[in-house]
Amino acid sequence: MLAVSTVVLGDAMSFEEALALASRDESFKATVYAMNTLLIGKGIYTREEFESLFVEWVRKEQQRGRPRSQTQDSMSCPA
Repeated sequence: MLAVSTVVLGDAMSFEEALALASRDESFKATVYAMNTLLIGKGIYTREEFESLFVEWVRKEQQRGRPRSQTQDSMSCPA
């Protein structure tokens, strides 16, 4: 496996170190952030398309009668 180290805010961290530090929830959020950042950055889709599909999904979940969960934890949209 290729060892990758990234410098963020002056600190170097490998992918393996990041995985070890992150909780399951944080790992999921980091994966979504990374994937969306790459897809938007490469022009696969735009931020507007992402936001439209996000709203579409939330509306469908509301129509299904799923209770809306309120958490203190929020994830901002990349890019």
